[in-house]
Amino acid sequence: MLPNREGQKVPKVAFRTRTDEGWLEVTTDQLFSGKTVVLFALPGAFTPTCSSKHVPRFNELASVFRQNGVDDILCLSVNDGFIMKAWKKDQDAENITFIPDGNGEFSEKMGLLVDKSQLGFGKRSWR
Repeated sequence: MLPNREGQKVPKVAFRTRTDEGWLEVTTDQLFSGKTVVLFALPGAFTPTCSSKHVPRFNELASVFRQNGVDDILCLSVNDGFIMKAWKKDQDAENITFIPDGNGEFSEKMGLLVDKSQLGFGKRSWR
């Protein structure tokens, strides 16, 4: 079981996201400062369970989260901006902001980076 990190400050990280117009750098301050945010991390884009269960359910429950004061729902994965942009489109997840943690910097600073090299997956984020 992972340790309780309640009250831990969100590390300062810049995420290199991909938009239709090109690259956009988004910081943790922009994503979290002064907001109530639901962040869920998944080990990989396009993985079967993440794509069939996790992302659709968060997208479906977005209105419930918003009714309870949540400003944004973020899906983070250790994937690059191209992959996260394509995954969001594939999932038709208009209620979720997809965040690419391409180098795993955010996941590592949060203490949530796991090495799955023995499976050929490299470093991933815990769910």
